[in-house]
Amino acid sequence: MHESEKWVIDEIERMHSEINRMIREIVSPEQWTAMQQHKGFRPPTDVYETGAHAVVRVEIAGVKTSDLEISFANRVLTVVGQRRDPAEKLAYQQMEIRYGDFRTDVLIPWPVNEEEIEATYEDGFLVIFLPKKKRVHKVPISAELEEA
Repeated sequence: MHESEKWVIDEIERMHSEINRMIREIVSPEQWTAMQQHKGFRPPTDVYETGAHAVVRVEIAGVKTSDLEISFANRVLTVVGQRRDPAEKLAYQQMEIRYGDFRTDVLIPWPVNEEEIEATYEDGFLVIFLPKKKRVHKVPISAELEEA
């Protein structure tokens, strides 16, 4: 291995450790443990912002809504589910579709109205709309009279 290749690998490992450290500061210990213990796959996921929402779009064709669970806590949206393989197969000629348990965790950087989160499932895509909070809570400042 060349010195430049070693540097790249070392840098990637450093960045991975730093990202894990930052996530541990944001999520609860229970969420961190669940994220580390998950066995399965992470479906393709898009996260984007509109004027009024943070939107998470997860590609999970073939999954029944009864096999899905969506939760939101500590600014982390979690989608957990299972894609079941309905066919009995003797031998594979090609295998690209992933079956079994899946999970995706998405850190939402915007304040969210948790009570108004909505989800739709159509054409193989789970789309979750997280309404952004519109108002900022202003904290009043009290001042004591200074004695002269």
